[in-house]
Amino acid sequence: MKRPTTIARLGAIALVGALALAGCGSDDDGGDSGDSGSKTAAKGDGTLTIGTLLPQTGDLAYLGPPEFAGVDLAVQEINDAGGVLGKPLAQVKADSGDGTPDIAGASVDKLLNGNADVVVGAAASSVSLSVIDKITGAGKVEFSPANTAAAFDTYDDKGLYFRTSPSDRLQGQVIGNMAVEDGHTNVAVMARQDAYGQGLAEQVVETLKEKGATVTADVLYNADAENFTAEVNKVAASKPDAVVLVAFEETTKIIPQFVSKGIGPKDVQLYFVDGNMADYSDTLKQVDLTGVKGTFPAPAEVDTSFNDKLLSVNPKLKDFTYGPQSYDAVMLIALAAEAAKDDDGTALAKEIVNVSKDGTECKGFEECKKLLDDGEDIDYTGVSGPCDMNDTGSPNKATIGIQEYKGNKYSQIDSVSGVLD
Repeated sequence: MKRPTTIARLGAIALVGALALAGCGSDDDGGDSGDSGSKTAAKGDGTLTIGTLLPQTGDLAYLGPPEFAGVDLAVQEINDAGGVLGKPLAQVKADSGDGTPDIAGASVDKLLNGNADVVVGAAASSVSLSVIDKITGAGKVEFSPANTAAAFDTYDDKGLYFRTSPSDRLQGQVIGNMAVEDGHTNVAVMARQDAYGQGLAEQVVETLKEKGATVTADVLYNADAENFTAEVNKVAASKPDAVVLVAFEETTKIIPQFVSKGIGPKDVQLYFVDGNMADYSDTLKQVDLTGVKGTFPAPAEVDTSFNDKLLSVNPKLKDFTYGPQSYDAVMLIALAAEAAKDDDGTALAKEIVNVSKDGTECKGFEECKKLLDDGEDIDYTGVSGPCDMNDTGSPNKATIGIQEYKGNKYSQIDSVSGVLD
């Protein structure tokens, strides 16, 4: 259920100050809003090709299956509805990895050589930051379903970067507020030392302090380290009554160390984030996570019918995180190509923000395309929720789902919606 009282306390989560805006495409970009006779000739090859740069290996490999499934489901539905610009949508896939080792650059080369007009990915903010210049420099769109680092809001991306997940400024506020509302006054924060971890941790710490809590420890760690003993010891020595852990797959190594130092799930309240909200039934059998809470971008109400569709694509799915955002990314790309009458990356980039807001609301490719064919402006409403974007190509409306573990599986118990200025 939604929590309107929480939103009121957060000031509708309007964020502390407005996010800096860097022009990324607006309603009057390119001057293409006139009649069809005023449009320039299409620059693409007529076939919209989606390249996927998503994690098949590395610390975020558990996020890969639902993200690939979301893309595959969207491609399937779009092609069943007649394709884009009268041709089937094409797809080429590559592994993003997690940056250790760095395989993303070579993967991008594979996608570009495969005629990708758009690269969907990466999942990790740090990986996207490592390849964004290569993608946008080639005149292609990069569209991530899972990047949440605030750095993208001010990045010089040539108007070619977009995402369907909100900045961590929002998630960080939700986590900090939740910890205080749960009655915790001495909270430690432990985070991986990268663009994602540091950015999210900074917002959590800022929010905790604003709400009157004491931050007993603010610890960053090298995710590639053999162990995390020194960092765990520092957190334990601060004697927190709650710990926020901003991590990826290394969670499976950190939590047993927490337990050994008396700050495990049975000792203090633990909070996870989108990077480590996963089904740990097989990977943390020695620890019971019951009571651990966490957050990630998600619809206010879980759409089990959509999850069933994802399962029809990949029956082995155990997690669904960022599946909806991946699906919506492809839908927005396809609709933008229809609006631009062009599959060229720079051309459709000018329409992505436009089809996400300020028009006739519609769902699904077939319904929205019919409105475009009738000459109407559209406002695509996604399975992940409203997809309205600001001029930086990031959502300005978003919902964070609040999750809780029972055993080592989680379910959504609440949600908080907010507006990002």
